[in-house]
Amino acid sequence: MGRQPHVLVVSFPAQGHISPLMKLSIQIAAHGVKVTFVTTEVEHAKFMETLSENFEEQSSITLVSIPDGVDEDARYDALKALEATETIRRVIPAYLADLIAEINQSDVDEKISCVIADISVGGALEVAKKMGLEAVAIWPAGAPCLALATQLPRLLQDEIINTDGTIMKDEPIMLSEDVPACAWSSSDIGWKSSHPIISKALLGFYSVVPMYAEFYDLILCNSVHELDSPLFKLIPKALPIGPLLFTNHAKTWPKDSTCSAWLDKHPAGSVVYVAFGSSTIASAKQVEELALGLELSGQPFLLVVRPDFMDGSTARFPDGFHDRVSGRAKIIEWVPQETVLAHPSVSCFVSHCGWNSTMEGLTIGVPFLCWPYIGDQFSNKNYICNVLKTGLELSKDEKGITSRHEISSKINTLISSDVIKAKALHVKDIVRKSSIEGGSSFNNFKSFIEHIKSL
Repeated sequence: MGRQPHVLVVSFPAQGHISPLMKLSIQIAAHGVKVTFVTTEVEHAKFMETLSENFEEQSSITLVSIPDGVDEDARYDALKALEATETIRRVIPAYLADLIAEINQSDVDEKISCVIADISVGGALEVAKKMGLEAVAIWPAGAPCLALATQLPRLLQDEIINTDGTIMKDEPIMLSEDVPACAWSSSDIGWKSSHPIISKALLGFYSVVPMYAEFYDLILCNSVHELDSPLFKLIPKALPIGPLLFTNHAKTWPKDSTCSAWLDKHPAGSVVYVAFGSSTIASAKQVEELALGLELSGQPFLLVVRPDFMDGSTARFPDGFHDRVSGRAKIIEWVPQETVLAHPSVSCFVSHCGWNSTMEGLTIGVPFLCWPYIGDQFSNKNYICNVLKTGLELSKDEKGITSRHEISSKINTLISSDVIKAKALHVKDIVRKSSIEGGSSFNNFKSFIEHIKSL
């Protein structure tokens, strides 16, 4: 039996990172390349709950989990995010050398020749290089933020930002006057946070890009060249291969839920889909305003609410809310998002603007109502609203609350806007053409697979 190419894929342990790397792994495996997927024990268990039964057999992907070294008291404490992240970045590479050696000794015909690592655990790329393997990084966020990350050394040298990431001048950062997506103010910079410890932890996700640049030969990006062609001139070694989707590989779709049957009962373009990702936290007051805003809009809605969505306790809704909206609402803890967004009854997407959600919405052509919470979500909001013009932003009052009236008004403005709908469909067409045979992402991924098989 001949040698089968074998790659090791290493993810940072967070759902927003695991998801695109798993989608990439599925795509790689579909081309006859053996894939071993590595993440930490805690996140591995969570992600497995969303995958189809017999996933490993259907996808030809081997799943491996390793400890993350994080103390339990630091794991869910936002103010210990820096400590936890630094621990993870130290511990994961320490396990990888032994794991690679063990795999390579077990079968000479399935030796690992390439490590594809989330740049957030850049030490894995250093391990790969030292072991004589091909090292490929993947950036799980958007191209504008990747461009910003690559330029950090210059921004520091020119004293545009300081070592804490603070913008030193009262004007937006402009990486290129020709690229409107490359503009950031202090209110939407990717490491924005009201707490300096969290800001420093977020800044770390950007600083690892130049820090480990000498160790990776290529950096994959879940983006589309045609949407950001001027941007990629600023990003050495970048290869846009987006969109990364589960729905490209039907056997490995995440498990369906009861929401598809519910959506089938509604007319085309009538349902407001509301979801805020895996980490957004809202106050009790904000949860109340969200509920009443959706009610006030008069539109059918599908609302995804994690058990830990409300700060300090399980999310609770106003008295009588469930009864009043029972005829036109479904509230659920989790959905297969790509399937929901692609359903013809969905009219718009009220989103936190995480990059995975952003790419899914752009690919499917759904208008956005943007409600960013932290990190790169603010940059993604600007990208959606000001660059691509496929959505609207929700504003906050002087107390930091988005009111029920703001929510209701913006929902109805968005779903009645033919201009935004047309923009969303135009972007969808660009993305679709990039991913079919002859398109830029298709060709980039094809050449990447050929390179892996040649190692």
